[in-house]
Order: sequence, then C-alpha cells, then structure tokens
Amino acid sequence: MENKIKKENTSFKVLKNNLAAFCTMLLLAPLNSFYLILNTPERGAYNLTTTFDNAIPFVKEFIVPYVAWYGFIFFVMAYLCFKDRRTYYITLTCYALGLASSFITFYFFQTTVPRPEVMGSDVFSKMVLRIYGADQPYNCFPSIHVLTSFLMVKAVSASTFRSTANLLAVWFSAVMIIVSTLLVKQHVILDAVSGIIYADLIFRLVNAYGENVWSLIKKQIVLLGLKKKLEAKV
Repeated sequence: MENKIKKENTSFKVLKNNLAAFCTMLLLAPLNSFYLILNTPERGAYNLTTTFDNAIPFVKEFIVPYVAWYGFIFFVMAYLCFKDRRTYYITLTCYALGLASSFITFYFFQTTVPRPEVMGSDVFSKMVLRIYGADQPYNCFPSIHVLTSFLMVKAVSASTFRSTANLLAVWFSAVMIIVSTLLVKQHVILDAVSGIIYADLIFRLVNAYGENVWSLIKKQIVLLGLKKKLEAKV
C-alpha cells in the first residue's frame, strides 16, 4: 500500500511538473495582442503578389488544413513538453522570437494580399468568410502560419524522440498548412518563403547560443540578488 501511494505521488508530481512547463506557453498571449494592433492599413501596405501567385487557384476546401494549424501547434508543443523538455523550451523561445521579429517586420514593412470574392453557402465557403472576417488582409510578410509550422518541423527533427513516423507526420501536416495559406489566398509565395527563412534562422541561433545567453541572464539575476542582500545588511 505504501509503495502504491508513493507511486501515485510520484506520478502526480510528474504530471504537475509537465503541466506547469506547458503552461509557460501562456507567456505568448501578451505578444499576440500586437498582431491585432498592427493588422491595419494605417501605415500603408505593399502588395507582393507575383504572376506565380496569380496562377495559383483559390481552393476553399484548403481552409480545413489552414484552420487545423491551431491543433497542430498545440499538439506538437504538448508532445515536445512531455517528451523532450530542452527542445520544448528552445522551441518556445523561438516561437516568441519569431512572433517578435514578425511584428517588427509588420510595423516597418506592412503588406497585404488581395482576397477573392467567395461565392456559395457551403461549409467551406462559410469557414473562409469567417476567417476573412476575423483576420484583416495585412500582417502577411512573413506568414506566421508558415513560420510556426516550419518551426515545429525543426523542433521534432532536433528532438530526442524523432522517428521516421513522427517526422513524416509533422512534415506532411506542415506542408499542408503552408500550401493552404496560398490556396485560400491568405498569403503569397514570398510570405511563405520568408516564414521558412525566419523559422530556420531563429531556431539555428537559439539552438546554438540560447543556453549560453540564459546562463548569463541567470548569473546576472543571482549577482543582483546577492547585491541587494548585502545592501540590506549594510
């Protein structure tokens, strides 16, 4: 009985620890408010549409993988949190830096994407119209959908639990989401390419130097704490 209680307590502590770590994703919430603030035409907007973009058809059915992005990001981040905590924190840091760098780009280089007229009353048309209504056609370069989807690919590829199966699953999901941004006319090719570049560069930098920077920050915090204690004694 005693062993059983100890086992249950250990399991509870592990679950509590995992949930606490996963809840650090909530720190991204304040950042997202900047998206709404910047998603306006007040600063002017460039149109990066090319002849290749014009040749891409509007396929309303691809609104399904576009919306599935929310579940994809949540599931992969949760999986990382429970399976590889180091990669999870690296990815979370990259996510925050990706949003921040995107918002800075939006502020100085606002772009827009012309939207097609959506005809029909079927479920896919309604989904597209709902997305169009909730998201103004700005904040396009880079595509956050693409940036974060490719970031999930980088994260799983660098994780300790990577396998052929999960790599294929995350690659397939990411590619479907990236393609969907073009087919539902939320983004153009340059938006997608820039999203991939942002994700790749940020992940490389954080993976290479993130732990050193964090160690330096922690050291400064400790030194600051010791300094305050000494001052208090004096």
